[in-house]
Amino acid sequence: MTILIKQATLLSPNSKHHRKKRDLYIKNGRIEKIGASLRVKATKTIEAKGLCVSNGWKDIFADFCDPGFEHKEDIQSGIATAKAGGYTGVCIIPNTEPTISSKSQVDYIIKQCAQSGVDLIPIGAVSKNIEGQQLAEMYDMSHTGAKVFSDGKKSIQSAGLLLKALQYLKTIDATLIQIPDTTSISANGQMNEGEQSTALGMTGIPAIAEHLQIQRDITLCEYAESKIHFTGISTKKSVEIINAAKKRGVNVSCSVSPYHLIYTDKNLASYDANFKIFPPLRSEQEKKYLVKALKEGKIDGIASHHTPQDIDAKKVEFAYAKEGLISLQYILPILIEAGLNAEEIAIAAQGAYKIVTGTSATIEEGAKADLTLFSLTGTSEVSKETNHSKSYNTPLQGATVKGQIIGTILGNQNNIL
Repeated sequence: MTILIKQATLLSPNSKHHRKKRDLYIKNGRIEKIGASLRVKATKTIEAKGLCVSNGWKDIFADFCDPGFEHKEDIQSGIATAKAGGYTGVCIIPNTEPTISSKSQVDYIIKQCAQSGVDLIPIGAVSKNIEGQQLAEMYDMSHTGAKVFSDGKKSIQSAGLLLKALQYLKTIDATLIQIPDTTSISANGQMNEGEQSTALGMTGIPAIAEHLQIQRDITLCEYAESKIHFTGISTKKSVEIINAAKKRGVNVSCSVSPYHLIYTDKNLASYDANFKIFPPLRSEQEKKYLVKALKEGKIDGIASHHTPQDIDAKKVEFAYAKEGLISLQYILPILIEAGLNAEEIAIAAQGAYKIVTGTSATIEEGAKADLTLFSLTGTSEVSKETNHSKSYNTPLQGATVKGQIIGTILGNQNNIL
C-alpha cells in the first residue's frame, strides 16, 4: 500500500524538514519521498486543513487493566483508544491481576498487540507481585520485551528495595518510573491539602508527601548512578528539585499528567468523583506553573495516566470513589486547552518516552513510518458513542472539544480516521 500526505507541517526536531510544509510519500511502511510538491500516484491520499505530521506519539504510563480487570478495559479496547488519541506506542503499567512481574506476563501483552498499529511495551514490576518486598524477575522481563520498570500506581516505599532495584537496573540500562508519594503522609487523603480541602471538609494530601519522595529517590539514584523518572508530578517545588538534580548530573527526568494542566482543586467543589485522581489536582498557581514548565522543557513530557474505572467505581460517595480518569483519547484537546501550540504538543507527546526508553523516531526519507497526523482546527463532541474506551470516567463528558486526530501510521499499519 502507498500513502501520499499532502502539504503537512512536519514536526520532528531531529529532521531537516522540521517546521516545513511538505508532501510525504509512504511505501511499504517506510517514508520513501519528502518534497515540497510530490507528483506520485498513491493508494490513499490524505489532505486536511491545518494538517500537522509529527513523530508518532508515545505514552509511558497507561492502565489497560488486562488481565484481571477487563470489564474496565482490555488490550484491544486500549489499543483502539490509543489510536483514536493519536498514539502509536504505549507503555502499560503492571497493576493487573496477575501483575506484570514475570516474563510470561510480558510475553502475554506483547503478543496481543502484533499488527495492531500500536506498539505496546509492558512496564515490568519492580517488586514481586507489586508487594514492595522482594525484587521481581527484572532480568528475564527485560529480555522478553520490558524496557522500563515500575510498581505503577504503587509508589515504592522501601528505600532499601528501591536502591537495590536502581543498582540492578543500571546493569541492564533500564529506567525506573516512580509516582512520588510518601504514603505515611498521604494516607487517607482525598484531595490537595489547602483552602479548598478545608472548605469542603475533606482530608488533604499535602504536597510535602510528593517532595519528600522525590528528594529521597534522587539521593538513592545518584548513589546508584542509575536512572529514574518521576511521573505525575504536580507542584512547582517538585520541578525545581528535579531540575536542580539534573544540573548536577543526576540521570532524572519527569512527566506531568494532562489533567494537571487544565484542572485545579477548585473543580472538586461539585464533589464530582471524575476529578478524583492521584496525585491530586493542585491549586491554580501550581497548574499555571506546570504549563509554563512543560513549555520551557523543565518537564520532559506528558504521561496520560489513563486509568479506566467502571461506573460502580465512580458513582459512589466521593470518599469511596476510585481514583483515575481516562485520557489517552483526549490528549490533543486537553493540551490545546492548556495553551500549547502544535509543536509543543508534538514534543510533549513524545518527550518522556524518548527519555525512559532511549528510543526516538524521525521524519526522513528511508525511515520507518511512525507518524501521528493531527490538526488544531475543528471540533468534536465527547460522548459514549465516540469514546473508544470501555470506561467513560472523564470530566469531559458531553463537552465540545477542539482539535482533530487525522490518524496514525506505524509501518504497514495505518489508522486514518
